[in-house]
Amino acid sequence: MKAIGLVELPNCTDAIQALDVMLKTADVQFLTWEKKLGGRLVTLIVQGNVAAVTEAVEAAKHRAVGRVVASTVIANPHEETWKLIEVSRRKYPYLLDLEKTSV
Repeated sequence: MKAIGLVELPNCTDAIQALDVMLKTADVQFLTWEKKLGGRLVTLIVQGNVAAVTEAVEAAKHRAVGRVVASTVIANPHEETWKLIEVSRRKYPYLLDLEKTSV
């Protein structure tokens, strides 16, 4: 079953470090990120199976240097939820290009 994980952090540097932890900890794929308040809140979104996403989100919460503002895991997201994520992904077309070039 697919799941998405969201982790919100107070700045871009902490978000990048948390993303690195998540990707190294579990078999998850980075989908997109959202920056709000001039980059003072950054939400990372990853996907994978429920166990992997849960492991990745927990790792980010415990090992990220910055304070995690909020986090959640959504198992079997609704179709409308996927549409919202796709809107976010379209804001960052280079992420879509990365998928084509990744091994």
